[in-house]
Amino acid sequence: PMSAPHPDEPSLAALTPREQCMRILHLATYYHPHWTGLTKYAQRLAEGHAARGHQVSVLTSRHEPALPTRERVNGVDVYRLRTAARISRGVLMPSFPGAARELIRRHDIVVVHVPMLETWLITSLARGLERPAVVVNHGDLIMPVGGFNQLVQKSLRWLMSKGLKNAAAVTTHSSDYAEHSEFMRPFQEKITAIYPPVEIPRADSAAMNALRARLGVGDAPVVGFAGRFVEEKGFDYLLQAVPLIAKEIPEVRFAFAGERNVVYEDFYGRWAHLFEQEPDRIASLGLLTDERELATFYAMCDAFAIPSRTDCFPSVQVEVMLSGTPVVTTDIPGARVAVQVTGAGLLVKPKDPEALAAGLVRVLRNPEEFTHSRAEIEAVLGIERSLEAYERLFERLAEAQPRRPAVA
Repeated sequence: PMSAPHPDEPSLAALTPREQCMRILHLATYYHPHWTGLTKYAQRLAEGHAARGHQVSVLTSRHEPALPTRERVNGVDVYRLRTAARISRGVLMPSFPGAARELIRRHDIVVVHVPMLETWLITSLARGLERPAVVVNHGDLIMPVGGFNQLVQKSLRWLMSKGLKNAAAVTTHSSDYAEHSEFMRPFQEKITAIYPPVEIPRADSAAMNALRARLGVGDAPVVGFAGRFVEEKGFDYLLQAVPLIAKEIPEVRFAFAGERNVVYEDFYGRWAHLFEQEPDRIASLGLLTDERELATFYAMCDAFAIPSRTDCFPSVQVEVMLSGTPVVTTDIPGARVAVQVTGAGLLVKPKDPEALAAGLVRVLRNPEEFTHSRAEIEAVLGIERSLEAYERLFERLAEAQPRRPAVA
């Protein structure tokens, strides 16, 4: 039986079933307007399939009290549950088991975006209700150093691995990452590699010029970097590379977009001295959540640095490529794929400020060697290709299950 809902949680009985191609349920710890690569991925996938005529729902946390418990956003029914506590990057939702069970039985396909604490519960419920579950692995969980963090990592990985055993299929952003992932090695027969669904508006030249003027960079070459300032993103290597790049190109400037003070990890605090000792060379724009602002930022840059320690396939680099800016990315499994398949950038040795500096200097001095048109990037990494690949996977899984009538 479904547990009693909290008074400010949505009524699942109010769900009105509609006969459409497929009924797809996404489950994720966070969803829009929460802003990470994972949430953007889930949103683009959900809204993309809704636009194609499927009935799409999302069950997620009500991570901000002001958010509605139920709303329809761009054709997607979003259900948010009250959170009782936070555990590192995750949250506890007391009514999640009952709500998940009720929504799973009303849909044909269940999509779990991991890392997610409830992965095992979700795939177990889906299996019991004979609904195929697809686990989307957004990257192996890698926590910062520290006893508690490592305990969380080990425990959550164990739970998620049990969840993957119950899943009908597992997707990852590239076969390169899957082949090098110790976590996914036992599930190779279930894995389908699908490039992330990525899109970005075209930048306006007037807005680009206005941003350059606001930052006071004039015609100087600008190196951009973006994301949460956490250890896995490797921004400390870029900060160490700044004086090396400036020695070769004295007029160079740097611009950062993202969160510096992350709740669950104070990595910025360890490197703030390098960030702050270059106040005239490094500008911080904060977290940009408007996609037109992001497009302006990406297109304004002359090169973009992605110095990650680990990263399965940072969607930011595809957004940057679509905006006409070449990237310099560390040569690590998954993260290197976008450069390999497009040629719109350069790969450098990971964890090496000197190699990163040399790569950025080369791209800044020879941009035409690494710049490709938007059409060329879309031909390989366009969002429609991703949506179609997921659609084919969902259809294959749905056909293996008998079509059930809509549940009132």
